[in-house]
Amino acid sequence: MMNIVAVLEPREVIFQDVEAVAQIYRNLGAPLAEQLVTRALGELALTMAGIAEKVRAQDLRDLARQLGQLRRLAEDIGLTSLARVAGDARTCLERADSTAFAAVWARLMRVAARSFGNDYGSADLSG
Repeated sequence: MMNIVAVLEPREVIFQDVEAVAQIYRNLGAPLAEQLVTRALGELALTMAGIAEKVRAQDLRDLARQLGQLRRLAEDIGLTSLARVAGDARTCLERADSTAFAAVWARLMRVAARSFGNDYGSADLSG
């Protein structure tokens, strides 16, 4: 009898609050808003890369705080899926649940890749 192995590739549905960015544009005007959103996306990407490096090095000190920062930054520009999963990862750390953290970390990487687009997704941020 032949064993068949199915490879599952989870695909995350990304939720965004477009009103958050629209509000920034209404309040600041297009030129300033574009600068702010671009800077926020850059800060998010740097924060995520720093977190990924800490996870890869298994250095969990201060990681809960950094995940909280990632959550807040993502909320500010309407990346609700990224914010929610970053919060879930922080909760797993605070509960010292390493199995749950590993699963949520994998999900956070998928959500971040989808949230930041293909360029971000191709970066080696696997922990």
